[in-house]
Amino acid sequence: MSPRLYEFHLPLTPEELLKSGGVNQYVVQEVLPIRNLPSQLRAFQAAFRAQGPLAMLEHFDTVYSILYHFRSIDPGLKEDTLEFLIKVVSRHSQELPAILNDATLSVSDRSAHLNALKMNCYALIRLLESFETCQTSLMDLDLGGKGKKARAKAAHGFDWEEERQPILQLLTQMLQLDIRHLWNHSVIEEEFVSLVTGCCYRLLENPTISHQKNRATREAITHLLGVALTRYNHLLSATVKIIQMLQHFEHLAPVLVAAVSLWATDYGMKSIVGEIVREIGQKCPQELSRDSSGAKGFAAFLTELAERVPAILMSSMCILVDHLDGENYMMRNAVLAAMAEMVLQVLNGDQLEEAARDTRDQFLDTMQAHGHDVNSFVRSRVLQLFTRIVQQKALPLTRFQAVVTLAVGRLADKSVLVCKNAIQLLASFLANNPFSCKLSDTDLAGPLQKETQKLQEMRAKRQASAASAVLDPEEEWEAMLPELKSTLQQLRKLPQEEEIAEEMATTETTEEVKGRIRRLLAKASYKQAIILTREAIGHFQGSEPFCHMDPEELEETRFLNLLGTIFKGPAASTQEKNLQGSAEHMVPGQTNCEDKPNGSEPEKSRERDELVKQGMLVQYLQDAYGFSRKITEAIGIISKMMYENTTTVVQEVIEFFVMAFQFGVPQALFGVRRILPLIWSKEPGVREAVLNAYRQLYLNPKGDSARAKAQALIQNLSLLLVDASVGTIQCLEEILCEFVQKNELKPAVTQLLWERATEKVPCSPLERCSSVMLLGMMARGKPEIVGSNLDTLVNIGLDEKFPQDYRLAQQVCHAIANISDRRKPSLGKRHPPFRLPQEHRLFERLRETVTKGFAHPDPLWIPFKEVAVTLIYQLAEGPDVICAQILQGCAKQALEKLEEKSTPQEDPKETPMISTLLLMNLLSLAGDVALQQLVHLEQAVSGELCRRRVLREEQEHKTKEPKEKNASTETTMEEEMGLVGATADDTEAELIRSICETELLNGKQILAAFVPLLLKVCNNPGLYSNPELCAAASLTLGKFCMISSTFCDSQLRLLFTMLEKSSLPILRSNIMITIGDLTIRFPNLVDPWTPHLYARLRDPAQQVRKTAGLVMTHLILKDMVKVKGQVSEMAVLLIDPVPQIAALAKNFFNELSHKGNAIYNLLPDIISRLSDPEGGVEEEPFHTIMKQLLSYITKDKQTESLVEKLCQRFRTARTERQYRDLAYCVSQLPLTERGLRKMMDNFDCFGDKLSDVSIFSAFLLVVGKLRRGAKPDGKAIIDEFEQKLRACHTRGLDAIEETGQGGSQKTPSARKQSVVSRHQHLASATSDNDFVTPEPRRTAHRHPNTQQRVTKKKPRIVFSSDESSEEELSAELTEDETPKKTTPIRRASTHRHRS
Repeated sequence: MSPRLYEFHLPLTPEELLKSGGVNQYVVQEVLPIRNLPSQLRAFQAAFRAQGPLAMLEHFDTVYSILYHFRSIDPGLKEDTLEFLIKVVSRHSQELPAILNDATLSVSDRSAHLNALKMNCYALIRLLESFETCQTSLMDLDLGGKGKKARAKAAHGFDWEEERQPILQLLTQMLQLDIRHLWNHSVIEEEFVSLVTGCCYRLLENPTISHQKNRATREAITHLLGVALTRYNHLLSATVKIIQMLQHFEHLAPVLVAAVSLWATDYGMKSIVGEIVREIGQKCPQELSRDSSGAKGFAAFLTELAERVPAILMSSMCILVDHLDGENYMMRNAVLAAMAEMVLQVLNGDQLEEAARDTRDQFLDTMQAHGHDVNSFVRSRVLQLFTRIVQQKALPLTRFQAVVTLAVGRLADKSVLVCKNAIQLLASFLANNPFSCKLSDTDLAGPLQKETQKLQEMRAKRQASAASAVLDPEEEWEAMLPELKSTLQQLRKLPQEEEIAEEMATTETTEEVKGRIRRLLAKASYKQAIILTREAIGHFQGSEPFCHMDPEELEETRFLNLLGTIFKGPAASTQEKNLQGSAEHMVPGQTNCEDKPNGSEPEKSRERDELVKQGMLVQYLQDAYGFSRKITEAIGIISKMMYENTTTVVQEVIEFFVMAFQFGVPQALFGVRRILPLIWSKEPGVREAVLNAYRQLYLNPKGDSARAKAQALIQNLSLLLVDASVGTIQCLEEILCEFVQKNELKPAVTQLLWERATEKVPCSPLERCSSVMLLGMMARGKPEIVGSNLDTLVNIGLDEKFPQDYRLAQQVCHAIANISDRRKPSLGKRHPPFRLPQEHRLFERLRETVTKGFAHPDPLWIPFKEVAVTLIYQLAEGPDVICAQILQGCAKQALEKLEEKSTPQEDPKETPMISTLLLMNLLSLAGDVALQQLVHLEQAVSGELCRRRVLREEQEHKTKEPKEKNASTETTMEEEMGLVGATADDTEAELIRSICETELLNGKQILAAFVPLLLKVCNNPGLYSNPELCAAASLTLGKFCMISSTFCDSQLRLLFTMLEKSSLPILRSNIMITIGDLTIRFPNLVDPWTPHLYARLRDPAQQVRKTAGLVMTHLILKDMVKVKGQVSEMAVLLIDPVPQIAALAKNFFNELSHKGNAIYNLLPDIISRLSDPEGGVEEEPFHTIMKQLLSYITKDKQTESLVEKLCQRFRTARTERQYRDLAYCVSQLPLTERGLRKMMDNFDCFGDKLSDVSIFSAFLLVVGKLRRGAKPDGKAIIDEFEQKLRACHTRGLDAIEETGQGGSQKTPSARKQSVVSRHQHLASATSDNDFVTPEPRRTAHRHPNTQQRVTKKKPRIVFSSDESSEEELSAELTEDETPKKTTPIRRASTHRHRS
């Protein structure tokens, strides 16, 4: 049979072509072997040249065989086949237009061309898919490797990614022809359309299709499918396919969005958007909550589609609204994002119609509501969307207050992401606010009050004028007549039964009814007025005015005339008569009074406009003031987030404060200053954010010239220094140092600073001082700024005038100090440290300035001389000589003053008196010299000794003989060198220590001369009672103690006596800091006195508690103090009434929680001490403290162990309060099923206590927590535990009712009383005598606790911390060792002795 008589059916699978089908159906006769394929292809090519595209009818088996063996044949053959098939299809598409237009085409020819078309397209498309499959598999094998493209090209001999586009364009060209005429009845079979579009969808499944390099392929696919949609009724199939692909291929959402938006706009297929959205809208929300990948695809598709075609999508939004109530948060985000895009692109502007405005308001309402969504990602997304809306100025002014309130509320959100986006939204509000460039609520309050008062006055004036003016009823009637007519016509059309009856009482008179009708008309209630009038006509037929109805007039006219008569009333008729009369008697030239109102109309209109303008102004000021107040509230919240752990949040906070400062929000300066300490952050992102913030705020000031800019910059930085703390100045110094090192500060700034410092430019003393400060800060980055002008600085601050400006002198010293490196010299540096000779003018001026000011009563002298002494030791050669001269000079002045006061005429028995000022200055100076001498020895001298030793050793190694070098291996040499170096270091350290111990404070040194005087002042606070003198003496004593361990040991008792007994909070605070330093220097000496340090945590003075908290935090976290149960005193600070102290304690426990199991180990002791009836805290504060501390217990093993310990503590607890406290602690633990089993095992410990309602409730709370996260198999044990709880609770209550309270408690209470009395006896053993130095704690082993032995027979749980507490007790509370001062800590520690 001729091939033309066959009919080619498009197969679903290639194998179908091998099977015999229906009558005349084409079947592949033979699959050719691979070796014959090249020759058969050449035969096909020859036939094509002779017959054209119809040659495919005879050679289809060849192409089929190539497809069949595609993976096995030569790549060259594949490429040749593809190239040839492209030619065949291209030729066919060129010939088809003429064939389709041929009216004489026979049925057989038409059938032949149809078969050829189907065969050609089938072969080309299958070849295309084969190449694509092969390429994808190659990419899967070579993911992430380099040169994929080159390898693919080598494998195929061509680049497949470049070949796809021409094939798709060819198929598009083919489909654009009117090929439907080849089919019977001009209806194209669905299989053909599916064949062409199916290859497009398969190409889209390739994950690389979304890459930029495949853009041409994507566009070709889009146009091909667009033709199928418009010409071949592919809409339904495309919709289904797109939905399927979105569910299974995540990469396709942006690709399909681009395609759909193109079809909707360029191809006019808007209906496809509605169809796809309808399919997504009909998806079950519960199903989407399970299918996360599908939901993700739909969400991404909707979001991007809304960005591209929001107007088309808006008509289908009602279908998607149901997903806002679904469980999948991604779908909620997508719908909300679509709403936002419509608000931005479609529903934007002031000229919206009413319906569009309502839609916009509904969208915004929905978004605001989801600002409180249960999912943090949705809340975050809402805030992001509002940020975009605000940035593009699409948010209506009426919404500002509500959205700002939403953002401020979200600042307290638990989610970091939500907080971050809330800050971004508030920053956008600031940047795009329509109110003012300066937002200060204090500045806005005045104008608002003034303009509001003016508006009230204008309204009052208008109301008064309106009341005095007689309203013309005729004018009012004319105004209401049109609306009244339309209402009357509407009522006449309605059936009578539908009218709303206006009831009229039978007792009403005509006048009363007329009054009611008049009032209804005045209120514009026209319908009720007409109905009432109708009823009155029927009721008062013989009464005026209802009876005078002209029958000749139309019914409507008669009715309106009647209403007019009633409304205008007698006043109107009287007015008419008067007007007529006045017109008759008018004199020529006299104007009618009716003209007057017309003349005043423009004035009334102007007043009305002014009132409207004033109302708008007041509304604007109210909005601006409300907005400013909200921003101020936000600043208070945001400033607390500055030290969050999350870097991104901190960066957002910094950016917000910069923007708030630029907009003039007054409280922003507080935030800008709080940013400064973040310069020390370990996070590079935070540090860089701080630097960028100060660049924005200070490095780019406004000004016409470089000098003007420099002046503005210096002025701004000087304002930061006003009232700045030492910490703030250090932070600013670090920032300026960075700017100087990066050359970001212009030379004009340095020049102007020098001009102000040298008074070449007129400036105030404070401005001069701040200039010197800034120069000193800049010298940290570039020492030559100060080093090259050292003499100038000396002349500025240390000139010979008197009295001296000590503030300026102090800043000059600070600036000069920055020219040398203050850090300890490293071994790698071989050059000697920078030092100036003793004879340098700087030291001469410092010595004279300090000595001259010694007797001068200036409070600024003390801080100046401290800086001066530090500078001398830092820069001078032989600084101890210079300082000895200063000390001698000052001491000489003090003796001279003493001699002046002790004249010969006075009684020789009287002790001569020296002024408190001189004594205080002398002791303070001695203390500074002592401390700096110590620092000098341990840093400068020690470093120099080490440097010289290293240089000497290097020199020795250079002079060694080569033989000696080779005698030992290199490794042995390094080891020997390391050993020698370590020994040398120890020798040098020992030398320095011996100097401190034996020389500095002995009789030959100048410092030793001050020791007796110092001890006399400190030991006699009654005689030397001046607070400033006492403070100076105590600080100096601490500095002297730092030098020598022997001297420190002998004076510790005195220091702790002052710490306990001094009535001056500042003195106690200073000594606390001093002892903290001594603890680090001589830990073994201070260790026995540690309880007295903890005691200061309960000091009545706020300042002392804060200092004690800081000192103990540093000591404990640096492991300088052993952490025991006494740390409960730190826990008590968590409930301190001062917020800063409570925050300090919280920070301490946060840091302590990172040190292994520290908190877990301490908890049992803390619980015991805090719940102790004699030294603990109240119940509510106890709950607050324990809630915080137990939040650090997160490990399951710790929880289980703690549960067991707490349960067993019920047996040793003594009071009802302790039972309740233990139960509360158990309820706060994050229990698991294993923890519950521990409780079940120890149920007997607390079962008999469950009669107490609060204890029972606490354990029920545990049950509730366990149920929330319980697995099905674990619910049985929870139920069993609850049943046991309830049974014990009920049984306990019954027992109490039967026996009465107290009867069965006598023996335990008696035992408790004996324990309490023993505690009281131990506590009373202490007295208020002077302190006795405690011995080391190892003596505890020589004094065993006999009470412990007595109670060994009873079952008792002992913690490791319990044992250490008892050792401490026996070590410190023996009669010959106890410090004779009772403290809360001592009382609290004694409760460990239990029976």
